[in-house]
Amino acid sequence: MDQFDWDLLTLLFEHKNITKAAEALRSSQPAVTYRLKKLEEEFGVKIVSRGHRGVAFTPQGEYLVQYAMNMQKEFQKVKEHVLNFENKIQGTLRISASSIFSRYKLPPILGEFTKQFPLVEFHVKTGWSEEVINSIFKEQTQLGILRGNYKLSQEKQLLMEENLLIVSKKPIDLNNLANLPRIYYNTDTSLKTLIDNWWTENYVSPPSITMRVDNMETCKEMVLNGLGYAILPNILLEEDEELFKTPCLTKEGEHVKRQTWLIYKKEYSNNVLIKAFCDFLNNWDFRKSRLKE
Repeated sequence: MDQFDWDLLTLLFEHKNITKAAEALRSSQPAVTYRLKKLEEEFGVKIVSRGHRGVAFTPQGEYLVQYAMNMQKEFQKVKEHVLNFENKIQGTLRISASSIFSRYKLPPILGEFTKQFPLVEFHVKTGWSEEVINSIFKEQTQLGILRGNYKLSQEKQLLMEENLLIVSKKPIDLNNLANLPRIYYNTDTSLKTLIDNWWTENYVSPPSITMRVDNMETCKEMVLNGLGYAILPNILLEEDEELFKTPCLTKEGEHVKRQTWLIYKKEYSNNVLIKAFCDFLNNWDFRKSRLKE
């Protein structure tokens, strides 16, 4: 087996379809079918069963897929270590990042980093913070950018903090907040817990949720149209928006804050490329989205 075979097996396992796997490999369907047949002959087992809805992997096939995934990871590590010998800032940086951070903060960071280090490429995955942690654990990515506090064994670096805000179209009475229409949105466990803890510390009655939406961007648009209030992190709220923002405060009068962290495994600490990116983030002004002056 070689690198093409590793990619073939993992992509076929992902798509469960020979045509889609061939497209992802930038190869032809006959070439993929031929190579799959050769692999079956080489190992003397049936790797997949073909059906009307695609392919299904046999137990032997699933074992070979796991082997292929492990070999891809090892080969990537070898490439990274070889480049590290030259002490040059080059190679591919594999990042998984929170969707919200990826939308509002990550593009200018990657753009500026690429200007300084044009030999660097990026592979970026976005999703929930829990998915970011999972991608680091499975070594699918080298660096993770997640939001919220999690108990992790990985190395971590605080990137930014932001206030949690009560946001509305018109001024509202916080003493009557439990009776006012609130717009609820799906979010990760960490933010939900942060909001729920603040609420139970300040109110006896549950919130009056009159609308549920799938994400915080949609929630903000509902607030902008006067359909209720929401509790949102500051990352979504531009200075010129016509919204009233009241910080969520603890009983001690402190701002309730949401943290964003960079995480990575300790084994990457001496990687030249990763160290350069970590240093770059240390010099980044997240509020102004530019390098510190």
